[in-house]
Amino acid sequence: MLSRRLIACLDVQDGRIVKGVRFAALTDAGDPAARGELYERQGADEIVILDVSATPQGRCASLETIRRVRAVLSIPITVGGGIGGVQDAQAVLAAGADKVAVNSAAVQRPGILTDLSGRFGRQCVVLAIDAARRGDGRGGWEVLTRSGTNRTGLDAVAWTGGARALGAGEVLLTSWDRDGTRQGYDLELIRSVAEATQLPVIASGGASGPAHMVEAFAAGADAVLAASIFHHDTMSIQLIKRELARAGLEVRR
Repeated sequence: MLSRRLIACLDVQDGRIVKGVRFAALTDAGDPAARGELYERQGADEIVILDVSATPQGRCASLETIRRVRAVLSIPITVGGGIGGVQDAQAVLAAGADKVAVNSAAVQRPGILTDLSGRFGRQCVVLAIDAARRGDGRGGWEVLTRSGTNRTGLDAVAWTGGARALGAGEVLLTSWDRDGTRQGYDLELIRSVAEATQLPVIASGGASGPAHMVEAFAAGADAVLAASIFHHDTMSIQLIKRELARAGLEVRR
């Protein structure tokens, strides 16, 4: 049985962790290096750093933040935010990331996934998808870019289905509708995406505890990601892993 991964996410802005609901009303949630170090001690399998202001500001993710977090961690780090090509990815990986996540740039130019996998290997390339339920009566979900501010009209499930052929090695799937709400992951979205792709799927957006994570795994997720429940010390990664194990899931402890 493959171990299920539990990932802590650090949304960062100006060198600080921020967290809100549906990518808005952001509040300070601490120092990235300090929180990352805590999460590794508690048993996090990976850390994701998303520089939420990078793309809107037309820049790459903060290399200084990556270096600071990398200096205190030994577990894998994925970094997203403003990565527009091979040069940006090279800088992020050199600063200490193990993988790069791309969203807006991939929607604008899908070939970036091919460029990145050709240069660094598929294992380094994560397609990040922020998906929101359509409000036009057509059903399904559309891809959002630019930190959730731009609705693209692109069908999220279809977009995921072609990701492997383009060079992605993994999908980071965030439900915009559930982000920060603690109402649980969007299980229908997870199930639809998992059925559409052969890539590992990281479920993100809406977790309030281990019960929601068990549901996400049952829906087809290979890993689960959470942020606010960790930042606000609602519960620890140790506790969640213990509950996941009790539910019959294989986890690294």
